[in-house]
Amino acid sequence: MDKVSSRTSGDPEKVQDRSSVSSGSPVTARDVDPALEKRIWRKMDLYILPVVTLFYLLSFLDRSNIGNARVAGLQSNLKMTNKQYSIALTVTYVPYIAAELPSNLLLKAVGPNLMLPTMLTLWGIVTTLQGVVKSYHGLLACRFFLGLFEGGVFPGLVLYLSFFYPRQKLQWRVSAFFSAASISGAFSGLLAFGIINMKGVGGRPGWAWIFILEGLFTVVFGVLSYFLLPRSPAHARFLSSDEKDYVVAALKRDGATGKNDTVDSFSWREVGEAFKLPQVWMLAVMFFFDGTILYGLAYFTPSIVQSLGYTASRAQLMSVPPFATAFVVSMAGAFISDRYRCRGLVTIFASVLAVIGFAMFLKSTKHKIQYASLFFSITGTYLAAPSLSTWSANNAAPYTRRATAIAIGFIMTNSGGILATWLLGSLSPAPHYTLATRVLLSFAVIMGVLAGLNTWYLWDQNKKKEVIRSSSTIDQEKPGLGDRSAWFVYAL
Repeated sequence: MDKVSSRTSGDPEKVQDRSSVSSGSPVTARDVDPALEKRIWRKMDLYILPVVTLFYLLSFLDRSNIGNARVAGLQSNLKMTNKQYSIALTVTYVPYIAAELPSNLLLKAVGPNLMLPTMLTLWGIVTTLQGVVKSYHGLLACRFFLGLFEGGVFPGLVLYLSFFYPRQKLQWRVSAFFSAASISGAFSGLLAFGIINMKGVGGRPGWAWIFILEGLFTVVFGVLSYFLLPRSPAHARFLSSDEKDYVVAALKRDGATGKNDTVDSFSWREVGEAFKLPQVWMLAVMFFFDGTILYGLAYFTPSIVQSLGYTASRAQLMSVPPFATAFVVSMAGAFISDRYRCRGLVTIFASVLAVIGFAMFLKSTKHKIQYASLFFSITGTYLAAPSLSTWSANNAAPYTRRATAIAIGFIMTNSGGILATWLLGSLSPAPHYTLATRVLLSFAVIMGVLAGLNTWYLWDQNKKKEVIRSSSTIDQEKPGLGDRSAWFVYAL
């Protein structure tokens, strides 16, 4: 962001250099020394990020561990066909998608410190119950409620972090918690390898214990998180009065929030405005493509590895390294994206990695090369997701418009998840997954093209805003423009 935008980006009604959320004196950027600023963001990272990261790790683990359970005998024990397995996965996404927009709009009104822990605890209970089901229909019921309680988590966490961090500090933090998805992919394989050895304990199969143990941990952490999550920077007990003032002032200067950005500022007009933003729809298509790839790999990587000739237990272990690699690369990509403000270029690079991976899997018949391809496809997919999430949160304002834009993206992501459950389940069977690989390859290509197009569009809009800023003042601009304000510079 250039010098003009760093001082005045955002809705003109919301641009301020001062804030007084607590009883302390108003704080401006000029009043804060670099050491204080560094201490503030370090505190935020130490108190907020670990909790949010564990939230998403448990969320992704509890949703995707059915893939590990399948390899461990779930499908055969419940006498399920491939079609029925795909239906069980699809059932998760219907309430999941339906819950995303309402939960994001309610998040600030209810309070994220209450809403997020409640969702976490409830889906932990449902995850545990999956371990005691005796039939296919019992599994369907559990998957439905898992999706209902978990649906608002990822968009809610992205929105929640935007309450605390300025736009150009956001992707590294989003990647930090989203990296939990790649960690969970690695962690679930290790857990499943150990847990399936509990086969027979309590008269239950090994796959049941995967659900029971992981679900119980989620419930325990869900209860603890009521005491760990602050509602907002103004309610953060680990910040001093001056530090609270500084954080809120920094968010207002950045355009991420503002003095009227409260629960009372909600309006259906702002919900509708989000649907009119071209960048929201270009990102929505990319979310759909990346969601299809991401959930396909999350649910089916153990099965893909097993189809390469490995035993069930060995397949659990062999699924770990690609996800571990994805974690390292996604964190490095996030640092570069925040440091050089290049969301679009990182997304394009991620799509190139995915294209390489799917091309290798499609063209080679050697199992070692097909396994190696997972390092590219999984890494590219898990690098793209936090970039898209941050890009969406960065380029919509005020709060209701941003909440809606984020929710649209994740509705599309999980719609892609529905396609993935059928594409790699019934429509494109193991071991070659030929149709699925071709579709996912084309999705990765188009995602890269759209990332370039969206980058160009936002750059062009910024140039037009620069012309307006050079010939007028912020006081001459009508209020309520949000991200359309000439003083709101889009993140590229």
